Amino acid sequence: MTPPPPVSLSSNPAPMDPLSMENFPEELNPPENFAMVCPYIYRSGMPKKRNFMFLKKLKLKSILTLILEEYPLQNQKFLEQHGIKLFQFGVAGNKEPFADIPEDVMCQALLVLMDKRNHPILIHCNKGKHRTGCLVGCLRKLQEWTNTSIFDEYRRYSAPKSRAMDQQFIELFDIRPVLDQIDPDFVPKWPTVPVCP
Repeated sequence: MTPPPPVSLSSNPAPMDPLSMENFPEELNPPENFAMVCPYIYRSGMPKKRNFMFLKKLKLKSILTLILEEYPLQNQKFLEQHGIKLFQFGVAGNKEPFADIPEDVMCQALLVLMDKRNHPILIHCNKGKHRTGCLVGCLRKLQEWTNTSIFDEYRRYSAPKSRAMDQQFIELFDIRPVLDQIDPDFVPKWPTVPVCP
């Protein structure tokens, strides 16, 4: 039996994979801790300039931030250039012994999320972990998730520093004021979201 011919090590490069990221004209970098929460709702840490091209691809209508500080100027310019509305609900993180997330602020933030006219929307805080995790956890209550599933998701994004106070806040959060104020004409079509008559 004749052995196969030796592999040529010529200077001709192998053909380029057409799906290689090197063939795309722009680099797409998602923000830290980025994920889809549900259709048209995303979560992440604070977007940086290197993430703007990625955000542009999402065709966002809105960004909901939970930071206390003034929104960064370069981010404001990006929003203006692309007609993206900013909702800012500045809240402090749930840290011992004093800081608490105000329930009325969380209620207002949830009403923004529950209005499909604001979609697609990105939720973020600084790292996309604790405050964002609390808001997403409260949204999951509206979607009738079990506490076990809510806390599992919260811990996945907040690791390695999950906060018991955040999980307690989510568990005790009363969704009735949100349900009382939801406009049924603009509720997203999620099968698990109850709509008050």
